[in-house]
Amino acid sequence: MSDAQPRGSRGPGVPTGARIVLVLVLIALGTTVSWLRYDARHPAPEPRTEFTATNPPAGLPAALTTGQHLRWSGCTSPPTAREGYECAVMKAPLDYRKPDGRTIDVALIRLKATGPNSRRIGSLVLNFGGPGVSGVNGLPARIRQFGPLLDRYDLVSFDPRGVGATIPVRCGKTADDTAFEGDDACAKRSGAILPYIGTSRTARDLDLMRYLLGDQRMHYFGVSYGTALGAAYAHLYPAHVGRLVLEASVDPTVDLDEEQVAQAKAVQAAFDRFAVHCADRIRDCPTGDGPEEAARRMARLADRLEKKPAPAGGGRTYDADDLAYAVGDHLARGTDGWPPLAKALTALIDHNDGRPLAKGSDRTGSADRSTSPQDSSRAALIAITCADSSLRNGLERLDRESKRVEAASPVFGAAWSSGVYLCYDWPFAGERVTPQVNAEGADPILVVGGVGDPVTPYGGSPHMARALGDGVGVLLTAEEEGHGTYPQNRCVVKAVDRYLHTGRTPAPGTVCRGDMS
Repeated sequence: MSDAQPRGSRGPGVPTGARIVLVLVLIALGTTVSWLRYDARHPAPEPRTEFTATNPPAGLPAALTTGQHLRWSGCTSPPTAREGYECAVMKAPLDYRKPDGRTIDVALIRLKATGPNSRRIGSLVLNFGGPGVSGVNGLPARIRQFGPLLDRYDLVSFDPRGVGATIPVRCGKTADDTAFEGDDACAKRSGAILPYIGTSRTARDLDLMRYLLGDQRMHYFGVSYGTALGAAYAHLYPAHVGRLVLEASVDPTVDLDEEQVAQAKAVQAAFDRFAVHCADRIRDCPTGDGPEEAARRMARLADRLEKKPAPAGGGRTYDADDLAYAVGDHLARGTDGWPPLAKALTALIDHNDGRPLAKGSDRTGSADRSTSPQDSSRAALIAITCADSSLRNGLERLDRESKRVEAASPVFGAAWSSGVYLCYDWPFAGERVTPQVNAEGADPILVVGGVGDPVTPYGGSPHMARALGDGVGVLLTAEEEGHGTYPQNRCVVKAVDRYLHTGRTPAPGTVCRGDMS
């Protein structure tokens, strides 16, 4: 016989009304316990403590320093920044010689640190290269690369002067045209702002940004052209230098012409190493049995494309220069770019199909000679480069320099040689032949260089470390292919992260082994 009470039977014990109350209480207690358990696993977010700096940039009006507060809100663009990112606008002087005059809006983006307040160091300002690359677009695109640093830092980036939403340079036929239609179009459409574009002026914006972000010292990670900006900042504000990483450094000791030659040699050397690998490891290698045969095959392919460009998808075609730039893009990816490069060259040589090569090409507008900008970033690239460099050669010398670049690389020289004409007819004077980067008195700055870098040749990194000054520049070398070694090389990641977290640099001259070891 069952001990259960018949349905509807009251039976002995707790009355029905009391039982209902008891059940509700137990349910409430159970819910409370479950919430307590949930809270133990997922504690409520710790209230954020905002930092405050006490050292505003000298010479600026109070309206721009103590009277200005960044108003962060959700980003409306790019679409990839609509989840978790915040955007703001910073007011800065158009002309730092007239700080009480007209102001400009500098576009900022950030992702807040995820770690506890007690571990947060401050903001880490990021510049991804260029010149001409938008940091507002770049931060969401590169968050996987720098995301692990979110435990200790707010990650912040921005559009430098002339780029994106910060007084963009326009060189098109109309005010809204993002194409580059020549120097005269730049002067016509952007002549009022071009005298105030350039790396040293953006470096001054950085110090105002540092103060408004609440940091006593600037913490910064610059890649490629971003190393030039970081070094300019250190020169202007050595006492405000915190933890600066300069990755894949430009060479501050060479002028614009020498830079073209060095880049052509570096990308050719990277291609030769690819050709050796291809011959040894890839069946039916499209570049043949080594570097010499590879150069001959590439020359024949370039001649063919010059006569009849190959379709590259989306209505685009590939000519000889496009070929060189796209191959350079693959080489910039290091050994990860080698297998797809071999397949893409096979498709182009055997089937006249440029789509695979185009698919693996980064054509977003960096100043690296391995790109071909499609938007206003090309105008910004030229404006910033020519604002920085005072080199203005006559046509006779330009022709000589062009031939020198062409001779430096049988595969890439012809395409790269046009770079010597970049500032020939620019309507405004440049600042210096080579930049000033000495930062005597600054805290140690970590300079990271890859031996096989095809874009910013390795020699620039030791030159940068020395130029920063004794006890300031600390060189970390990685035996890696490709443009940039963080976070690809674990040894580099360990050294960089330790420096950013503690301020301790690796021993000068440290070498990280990699795919070239």
